[in-house]
Amino acid sequence: MADNNSKPQKGQINIELDEDVAQGTYSNLAIINHSVSEFVLDFISVMPGVPKSKVKSRIVLTPQHAKRLVKALNDNVVRFEKAHGEIKDYEQTPIPLNFGPTGQA
Repeated sequence: MADNNSKPQKGQINIELDEDVAQGTYSNLAIINHSVSEFVLDFISVMPGVPKSKVKSRIVLTPQHAKRLVKALNDNVVRFEKAHGEIKDYEQTPIPLNFGPTGQA
């Protein structure tokens, strides 16, 4: 692991991870919208039997970064499946979404 006090060399960036962010946020539903200039990914945690859920996290990406994210996710899924076997997908009944007056579920 690199020394946190050392200066990043040219072409490198120094990334910090706050303790709260390191805990992560659970999501079992993602809603993706896009415009000409951005992709918006909303991450939601839907609990069985609970009719209302809130967006837990929103990430806004440029189209170029969205495409890089798709490639990175695909590369990682391929590596995961080589190491651990195929990820089984399953059919799921679509969840009806009801967006409130603010445009959020």
